[in-house]
Amino acid sequence: MRSFVVIWIGQMFSLLGTSMSGFGLTVWAYELTGKATALALVGFFFVTPMLIVSPLAGALVDRSNRKFMMMISDLASGVATISILVLHLSGSLQIWHLYVANAFMGTFQAFQWPAFSAAITTMLPKEQYGRANGLMSLTETGPDILAPIMAGALLGVIGLGGILTIDLVTLSIAILTLLLVRVPQPPVSQTGLESRGSLWKEMAYGFSFILKRPSLLGLQIVFLVGNFFFSIAYTLFSPMILARTSNNALALGSIDSIGAIGGVRGGVVLSAWGGPKRKVHGVLAGWGLSGFCVMLVGLGRGIPVWTVGVFLNYFINPFLNGSNQTIWQSKVAPDVQGKVFATRRLIAWLSMPLASLVAGPLADKVMEPAMLTGGSLVSLFGAWVGVGKGAGMSLTILFIGVIITLVGFSGYALPILRNAETLLPDHDLVSAGEPAQTVPAE
Repeated sequence: MRSFVVIWIGQMFSLLGTSMSGFGLTVWAYELTGKATALALVGFFFVTPMLIVSPLAGALVDRSNRKFMMMISDLASGVATISILVLHLSGSLQIWHLYVANAFMGTFQAFQWPAFSAAITTMLPKEQYGRANGLMSLTETGPDILAPIMAGALLGVIGLGGILTIDLVTLSIAILTLLLVRVPQPPVSQTGLESRGSLWKEMAYGFSFILKRPSLLGLQIVFLVGNFFFSIAYTLFSPMILARTSNNALALGSIDSIGAIGGVRGGVVLSAWGGPKRKVHGVLAGWGLSGFCVMLVGLGRGIPVWTVGVFLNYFINPFLNGSNQTIWQSKVAPDVQGKVFATRRLIAWLSMPLASLVAGPLADKVMEPAMLTGGSLVSLFGAWVGVGKGAGMSLTILFIGVIITLVGFSGYALPILRNAETLLPDHDLVSAGEPAQTVPAE
């Protein structure tokens, strides 16, 4: 547990710096272009290379030292950040430079998540997975409490260059913590032996593993569909806030920070509690309730309502992702988790590049003009979300919230999803001879 906590602390510092630089670059890009499309493309060029490389990354994670894989990912992020910093200080930074840097970081980030997720399984006993995943959720939301406010306040003092320098310092702390601890390699299982072969075979193994287990595939399809719509809403959130507050970076930072407090609260509760006994409730109900929160953000016309919606969504997120992570860690043998988890992320995130491409033009070309004074949708929805700059993005977010709610709660209608934990035995029971997937009793 000590080694896990040391790594966890390093990741907290690193993500604090990453969140600060991400916030600063978001404000810089929007002020430069004034378009949601530019921000959407930044996300597109990060996610797409990550997904393309994921099968290879998963195979190499299981073949290699997982700590080394995490360090390679951190070092690549450092190289990209230094490049952006140099370009900014020389006055040469352009929006397309962010696309290139994000593509480079995304390529190596493909190694980070499967390596760290698989390492948890070898560092902790099974009964602690839920609590560990609660702590992991804190690394995603905890830094966001301070990062937006700090970045928003410091931008006017030290500028974007100072923010990027802080990112490099925190990244160095993360690499140092990895050097200080030992991450055990997983024991060899029968499943692991069956997965071995050529690199091409091991890259494809994650797909065959998931396809043979319909419940796991079904869970990832829920994430595939949910992530597509949520990514559109997430991409439009920052430009919507900036548009409706006259580019008030401090307002955006404050909403993000208060929302992150909700994420920390949720992560703390999950860490102490471990999550619902049936983790599938955390997944399906989590998606459904998250949709309600997105609807609230879309309906909001000011900081108080936006803040409540974001706070509640962040609070729910640890239960959603932590419950799903615990299911997978329990069902997949540790020595194949690199391959399987990389494929799992590929399936869940496959729709996100498309969402990034759709979000910007949908807002800039369709929804925003339709919700300006005299626009085609004003008479129908103007009373709901208001009229003017940013209203079209608000309406889009509202519609997406309705869809996400339906995606989550509709999963209860499928036995293969709601009974996923009983249909699939844990990986240690599979090695004892139990079947990997049984037929639903209903």
